[in-house]
Amino acid sequence: MDELWSFVGSKAQQRWLWLALCRRTRQIVAYWLGDRSENSAIRLWRRLPNDYRGCASFSDRWAAYEFVFDQRRHQSVDKQSGQTAHVERWFNTLRQRLARFTRKSLAFSKRDDLHDGLLRMFIHDYNLSCIS
Repeated sequence: MDELWSFVGSKAQQRWLWLALCRRTRQIVAYWLGDRSENSAIRLWRRLPNDYRGCASFSDRWAAYEFVFDQRRHQSVDKQSGQTAHVERWFNTLRQRLARFTRKSLAFSKRDDLHDGLLRMFIHDYNLSCIS
């Protein structure tokens, strides 16, 4: 699990993409688009399918994960450990394919519903491409 910064309208209107990726299938199993608070971590947890809630999980050391996820199954790790490499690579793919998610870009969403809709379509298409 990890989170990615983006914005809608202006850089002052930050949006954080919280993402849970299955390491075995490389598919996105849940996401939440919100702020970088504990509340958004709770929303991501609620969107996780029940079958994934009992699995081992890894995230960076962002404090919100520690309060929400079961510490017996969840580990906060440094990026150098490689445990979050799959989701970091997915973020690179997202940035390469959708300009509005790059850090420095003239492309951006003007409305939340368009930002979320485009992301949802991209995730749907990406998950279908992972099926072999």
